[in-house]
Amino acid sequence: MIFVIAGPTCSGKSSLAIRLATAINGEIINGDAFQVYKELNIGTAKPSEEERKIVKHHLFDFISPSREYNVKDYQDDVRKVINELTTQRKNIIIVGGTGLYQKAALYDFDFSDELEKVDMSDLNEKSNEELYDYLKSIDEEATKNIHKNNRKRVLRAIEIYRSSGKTKSEIIHAQEHKLVYDTLFIGLNINRDVLYDMINARVDKMISDGLVEEVKNLKANYDITKHAFQAIGYKELIDYLDDKTSLEDAIELIKKHSRNYAKRQMTYFKNQLPMIWFDNVNDAYEHVLNKISK
Repeated sequence: MIFVIAGPTCSGKSSLAIRLATAINGEIINGDAFQVYKELNIGTAKPSEEERKIVKHHLFDFISPSREYNVKDYQDDVRKVINELTTQRKNIIIVGGTGLYQKAALYDFDFSDELEKVDMSDLNEKSNEELYDYLKSIDEEATKNIHKNNRKRVLRAIEIYRSSGKTKSEIIHAQEHKLVYDTLFIGLNINRDVLYDMINARVDKMISDGLVEEVKNLKANYDITKHAFQAIGYKELIDYLDDKTSLEDAIELIKKHSRNYAKRQMTYFKNQLPMIWFDNVNDAYEHVLNKISK
């Protein structure tokens, strides 16, 4: 069986996943969009090397930051791992905060690779705002889930429409949204004030653990326009290293963006996945054990 451990950043997902995996003969699969990348360690809050020795982990730390890696790539990779572990009769625990990745892994999401090449050159000089307004004119629903500054995703949605004659939203709605695996979704619902305090404390610890130096080294060795560097904590410190802001302001932005992200995560999980919510980790743990024993 597959268990998804989801919830906002800093809610205790990883520790619960390890605790469960050791109790139910399980292995852990990453369900986070940025923990796939090598060398992005401190800011993505990956499980430590010691934690990964306790139980086997999959799809962590295996993509170069120079490579573009998307939800379709993840769907392909995660289903290979799921099928292998299912054959071995392992319980599977998918843990992470990227709801779209988890939904793509477990539902009948079809990412068409058959789009015809279309001329997009007329859009090269348009600003992010202009592209976003254009997408809104053809697929307003898509813009609700894409930030206007995420130029790559905006262009992709436009390309889908130009190539297929259908909007991205129409293609998604045409799918049945059925689970393709036997899955139980466990959500950790932490009191907001407590969660925000934990997020702020985690950011301070990341800074003291050397996040600035980590970002400096990455910036010296990689193209920072790649997707990996859109991760919270990295883009803000890149601005600091480029003398666009002070370190103090960059740290406050990381905290603010992390809190905002936690709010968006909860909205997604509550509306897009059939979560069973728990206010504390112990109750979630006992629920899974009871499910296994039946």
